[in-house]
Amino acid sequence: MATAGEIKLRINSIQDTKKVTDAMYMISSVKMQYALREVAKTAPYFDALKGELDELARYIPETSNRYFRVKDIEKSEHIRRGILLVTSDKGLAGQYNHTALLEVEDYMSRHAMTTVFIVGEYGRQYFRSRGLKFVEDFKYSADFPTVWEAELICADLLEYYDDEKVDQIDIIYTDYVAGKHDECKRSCLLPIDRSLFAEEEEKRDTHFKEFFPQPEVVLEGVIPSYLTGFIYSSIVDSYCSEQHARMIAMNSASKNAEKMLKELKTQYNRVRQSAITNEIIEVTSGARALRKNKSRTGEG
Repeated sequence: MATAGEIKLRINSIQDTKKVTDAMYMISSVKMQYALREVAKTAPYFDALKGELDELARYIPETSNRYFRVKDIEKSEHIRRGILLVTSDKGLAGQYNHTALLEVEDYMSRHAMTTVFIVGEYGRQYFRSRGLKFVEDFKYSADFPTVWEAELICADLLEYYDDEKVDQIDIIYTDYVAGKHDECKRSCLLPIDRSLFAEEEEKRDTHFKEFFPQPEVVLEGVIPSYLTGFIYSSIVDSYCSEQHARMIAMNSASKNAEKMLKELKTQYNRVRQSAITNEIIEVTSGARALRKNKSRTGEG
């Protein structure tokens, strides 16, 4: 059985650990709220861009632009695919990274010709540890996502797409919805599906609109901005999901620490009580022995 000193050391150790988990919970909460405020600021701009693309999509023939999906592309067995995987830079986030990594491994098992782009150091380390191939010079952090970083990611992906190194680029990220269970999702970045911009007939503006310069030229400028917004939104969603998962993990760790502390304190009090009882017994036994010794001496 452990001594009172050993139990006390363990109690101190768990208390120190609980301070760390409580602090990490608060840090993740602040980071998540900051990210949500930042994405709210940019949402109107990217919503307007989507509306502009909806207008442009009506004036451009379906097969005239490389950024829009050709009908039978999915039926081809020789599509060169790219996948943008969003992970975290660090661990201690519950199942957050594990779920996304399982999703990308399943994707790669079904599509042999896959080029993997990874956001987040955790994902890169995971791929290296298993000898899996990915684009090594695609090094972007998952911490504190910004529009500027999303623009750089978009530019790198467009370079691969425009150079015809890949025919399709998907993204795997974790969707964050406040108050609901986070969900790992896969969406297609390129080519763009026209159905994303389809409006109901009664909501369409039937008036003729003239674009200057030509719609194709406008489209070339709008597409990168639209994709930047999609990527930025996905990375922020993943970042919020990461912080949410870490908050849950740290809260669970803190509760477990409280439970262990309660048990250890009970155990510590029992050991101390037992020690005190033994001391009292020893003192009482010693006093009794002295009295007996004195009485024998007096009789003698």
